Amino acid sequence: MKNSEIAEVFENIAGLLELKGEIPFKIRAYQKAARTIEHHPVELSKLVEESGTEALREIPGIGEAISKKILELLDTGKLKYYEELKSEFPEGIIRLMDVPGIGPKTAMRASKELGINTVEELEKAILDGRLASLPRMGEKTAENILRHIRTMKTKDQRIPLGQVLPVVDDIIAELRQRTDIRSIEPAGSLRRFRETIGDIDLMGTSDDPEGTIRAFTQLPQVVDVLVMGPKKASVVLRDGLQVDLRIVEDDAYGALIQYFTGSKQHNVVLREWARRRGLSLSEYGITNLSTGEVERFATEEEFYKRLGLQLIPPEIREGGVEVELAEKGAIPRFVEVKDIRGDLHVHTKESDGQNSLEEMAVAARDRGYEYIAITEHSPGLGIARGLSEERLRSQIAKIEELNRKLKSIRILVGTEVDIRADGSLDYPDELLGELDVVVAAVHSSMNQERAKITARVIKAMSNPHVDILAHPSCRLIGEREPVDIDMEAVFKAALETHTAMEINGQPQRLDLKDIHIQRAKDLGVPLVVSTDAHSIAQLNLMRLGVATARRGWCEARHILNTRPLRELLEFCGRNG
Repeated sequence: MKNSEIAEVFENIAGLLELKGEIPFKIRAYQKAARTIEHHPVELSKLVEESGTEALREIPGIGEAISKKILELLDTGKLKYYEELKSEFPEGIIRLMDVPGIGPKTAMRASKELGINTVEELEKAILDGRLASLPRMGEKTAENILRHIRTMKTKDQRIPLGQVLPVVDDIIAELRQRTDIRSIEPAGSLRRFRETIGDIDLMGTSDDPEGTIRAFTQLPQVVDVLVMGPKKASVVLRDGLQVDLRIVEDDAYGALIQYFTGSKQHNVVLREWARRRGLSLSEYGITNLSTGEVERFATEEEFYKRLGLQLIPPEIREGGVEVELAEKGAIPRFVEVKDIRGDLHVHTKESDGQNSLEEMAVAARDRGYEYIAITEHSPGLGIARGLSEERLRSQIAKIEELNRKLKSIRILVGTEVDIRADGSLDYPDELLGELDVVVAAVHSSMNQERAKITARVIKAMSNPHVDILAHPSCRLIGEREPVDIDMEAVFKAALETHTAMEINGQPQRLDLKDIHIQRAKDLGVPLVVSTDAHSIAQLNLMRLGVATARRGWCEARHILNTRPLRELLEFCGRNG
């Protein structure tokens, strides 16, 4: 079983125990175990195989009882305790609990009072008004649940982040130009910079909500208006994307954007945190359960402060340990785009880029960068017009000349050298030794078995001239699965060979992914955030790379290209 499947079992156990009225400590133990397992960077099956069953006990939050249940799941694919627990409840209750907004108690009420046992029956009960009629439910809550159900139906059609973000950026820019909208931001998985997006929610404030909503529905991108009210609308765009916009007063914005940003797991943890302090959370604010008073919040910082917590960055609101650390004020300042001093993976039209060497260098200078590495493809990648040895030497001369011309930025001579099927590199060592930065990458023979491709990559990293391993898993989101590589072995080799791992900002890559970034960081592996830019416009992809690094809990000190040029060159074994 995969970690995600084991985590789902424990999350379901926690929900069923809550229905039974078990002690909160027991429920929280299963919830914590579920979150820990889901975010663990190494598959537990592999961990047990390589390090033995005792390795499970070394994972925080995994005690003896949970460890035994994990082993039973790994051995048999089932858990007797879970099956017996499920038999105590109506069939389908687990599926209802999977719907965001439907907690264990609501699922049980829907089943007992309305005879609902499937998501389809739940949707029908919302449409005919029966669910909203339940005590403490109401039409707005039922409407939110319906939206989540419809998102679940299209779960397999989740859209890559890189496809959604430019569309949302355009909408926000148009609304700022056409209306008086102020604090507008996306919420949900888009604000957390997940690699794929389900629904698209925008939240904002305005002195003229109705005018702003009307302008939103009349944007040129809109082809259909599904819902339109005085403060909320839902539209369909030309490319089929659905976008919802909500407008609230300034003093309610913090609670609203917080409520719709976190993952289901984060919100569960936060609600439990609030409940233990006599509080209840909603999109409208924080309610004191003893008095019924509702406090409103203009900012998320104020919202979290009321709960006794440090502001939690959106990228990590995933239900891990973020709330525990926020209580201690122990969440560090994560890396930001402004910390980046240069881009270490850039192409020009000499290979498969769109702009000239000088154009890319000037654009990087105008972004405030201290340096930029030009890393054309090597000759083995013919489809990308990879540079022969002669062409690369010619480019070295051009860069030296341009460096004399452009005084305010240093252009580094580099390459994205292909790692051949046997682990050798596509340029001779003599030529690689003349370069400032050597980025190595796999572009072919990706179907090699795990041991072979792992050994291949490690062999390439062992070359003393290789500084960075580019897009280590070779995945293309929604198009190509990652290669079957032992990432743990690669990270350990990176420490031994003094090789940095790349966080590639290309939206179809975002590679390394978040859990691998966090593991590499924890091991002390150096990381770089690069754009793999093939045009001036793609230099802006640094935003996606940095967001992915933040999802991996990276501070500026973990990212090599936040360092001054001298320190970067020292890492690469060159002098300035």
